[in-house]
Amino acid sequence: MSSTANFPFLVEFISPIFNLPLPLTDTISPLLSVVPLVVTGIQLIRTSPLLIMSTSFERETLNPALASASTLSDASMVLNDFVLGVTFSSWLPTISAKGFSIKEATVHDLQLAFHRNQLTSRQLVEFYLKQIQIQNPVLKGVLEVNPDALAQADKADQERKAKAPGSLTGLHGIPILLKDNIATKDKLNTTAGSFALLGSVVPRDVGVVTRLRKAGAIILGKANLSEWSHYRSNGAPSGWSGRGGQGKNPYTMDDPCGSSSGSAISVAANLVAVSLGTETDGSIICPSQTNSVVGIKPTVGLTSRAGVVPISPRQDTVGPICRTISDAAHVLETIVGIDTYDKATIEASKQRGAVLVDNLKIDNIYEILSDPSELIALDFEFKLSLNAYLKDLVVSPVRSLADVIAFNNKHPKLEKLEYGQNHMLQAEKTNGIGKAQKQALLNMTRSSQNGFKKLMKRNQLDAVVAPFGDFSMILVIGGYPAVTVPAGYEKGEPFGICFGGLQGSEPKLIEIVYSFEQATMIRKPPPLRNVSNRACSVEHGVSSKKLAQRGIDQRRIFVVVKTFYASEVMSCFLT
Repeated sequence: MSSTANFPFLVEFISPIFNLPLPLTDTISPLLSVVPLVVTGIQLIRTSPLLIMSTSFERETLNPALASASTLSDASMVLNDFVLGVTFSSWLPTISAKGFSIKEATVHDLQLAFHRNQLTSRQLVEFYLKQIQIQNPVLKGVLEVNPDALAQADKADQERKAKAPGSLTGLHGIPILLKDNIATKDKLNTTAGSFALLGSVVPRDVGVVTRLRKAGAIILGKANLSEWSHYRSNGAPSGWSGRGGQGKNPYTMDDPCGSSSGSAISVAANLVAVSLGTETDGSIICPSQTNSVVGIKPTVGLTSRAGVVPISPRQDTVGPICRTISDAAHVLETIVGIDTYDKATIEASKQRGAVLVDNLKIDNIYEILSDPSELIALDFEFKLSLNAYLKDLVVSPVRSLADVIAFNNKHPKLEKLEYGQNHMLQAEKTNGIGKAQKQALLNMTRSSQNGFKKLMKRNQLDAVVAPFGDFSMILVIGGYPAVTVPAGYEKGEPFGICFGGLQGSEPKLIEIVYSFEQATMIRKPPPLRNVSNRACSVEHGVSSKKLAQRGIDQRRIFVVVKTFYASEVMSCFLT
């Protein structure tokens, strides 16, 4: 956790205003298996289904072809640990047959290429599959690829030819990667990264997946994550799961943050343009910032969570992770809406305009950050909601949290029990909602109302802007939305800036973030590197001097935004 010393103090700056078109508010209405993997020389060994895994259990049980392979012409693979290194080099194919560059392309770019016959959905899926084949053995951002992805791409291409221009949605024919706790009723597994759920069968698609399919999106596969969304143990590293191994930040080759680590890694490394993550406390915002992508944590209930492997119905939310705020807004627009399986789903209202205000603070910030109420609540909520989820599965090797704990104890090597499972053990000790649990919920409600909500209402604010860290906890206890966007690089390591608002303020947040993104245009793709060489150079970041010139200091930003006029939006920050 970062220091809280700077949190009560807001930067002193009123932005010079610049004019930018802000069309995004209008776009928010209410608001397995990789088949080609093993390469020997120029020969591809294809197995189906073939999982991208890191342990002998899955290789030997599910992937006999992979278990017998040992080398790559441009990579060194060690089967006991799956991967030693792979070369990411400038020859990676990034251009379609008709000259369109797929790398770093936005959803709008891809749709334009479809319209101009420069690209097909099949070519796009094939490109991502190739990138996954080359990069994923090291990055480990993708857990499974959908064996039906190419068939879905062919269907999209046929529909594009048959239907009138303009009749298809903005996500039609676009591949999307889902965090592995988001259920899909297809050939993909939904396991939260754990072997305990391998082979389980879900009753239905999650509501957000239903909406994506209706929009014509292609479900490319499942992303790796911190196992059980990092609610198994605080001893396990971020981005690690038993099934997927240790995910790596493509900029630094170290901690990718979690728990939606694979979703952010894959978007950052151009393994896909669009992904979905989930957040209980920081799990979209942190990996998005760490991997230099855009993440939206929606208001709790704005997007359906029914069918998501849960931690807390009070705090869980599903949101997009993309490379631009425009792409993220398009995805959010698609997945919002009421789901009869999730009674918390709501609609967002529209608002416009922003200007900066200074010298404000959250009165009870230290009380919020030191209060154990969130952990008390998450323990009993995790047990109750996970037991309900497991009971609802059509088929499952485990039917309760106690079963999961027993599975881990029975398979200590498979699940790296040396990482522990203290969160699960603590949650299992709970027995429903007693006096202490009710008091914890009351404490968080009171803290949220007397803190963040009071600050926003008293000063008629639309958004608070801050570096990540303890800011997450301030937002999640009230179910408030947040958006993060890349803000710079320090010695090659990305950092972002987080914008938070009251419930239902996503249109305003997106409008503000779009203005910041257009003013800075700071994001860079990860550096090309030889991953086998751990001493390889890291992409040089933006210097502190350049950041200051752009008005950004990642260490001390804490800005509050107040309604003014639609054309008056912040252009930079200064400390």
